[in-house]
Amino acid sequence: MGTENEYKKLIEAALFMSPNALSLAEIGNATGIASPGAIERLVTELISEYDGRDTSLRIMAISGKYMFSLKDEYVSKVSSLAAGPDLSRGSLRVLAYISKNEDILQSDLVKYFGSSTYEYIKELTEKDFVETHKYKRSKKIATAPKFKEYFGV
Repeated sequence: MGTENEYKKLIEAALFMSPNALSLAEIGNATGIASPGAIERLVTELISEYDGRDTSLRIMAISGKYMFSLKDEYVSKVSSLAAGPDLSRGSLRVLAYISKNEDILQSDLVKYFGSSTYEYIKELTEKDFVETHKYKRSKKIATAPKFKEYFGV
């Protein structure tokens, strides 16, 4: 190993195999590339290469992480084949409610959905679909950029 082309292939392989978007550090761990600057430069080059190719694939950045995705014109044609987001049914219900009621208080969600809301919020936060901010004795919850990009909203 050692050539930039081989490193790009490793990055492609890591992005392809991962079910989640990867940070520069995660790409570095998976590929053995030590320099975050080098990883960022190689990922940026890969993004440009995929954007210029006659292919349905692209590499997209979501909140500082990277993942493979389909170009917009192909998503609607094959979306029925997708397994859907790796979220529990309850988390999806809570996420839908949050998307309609941005900056909702966690305490209001608990009143509406019950105490299991805490686990759903934890799952949604860990998967970067929502962001939480302290507000008095509760938290304000809103959708994160990943939600908008992932669901095309």
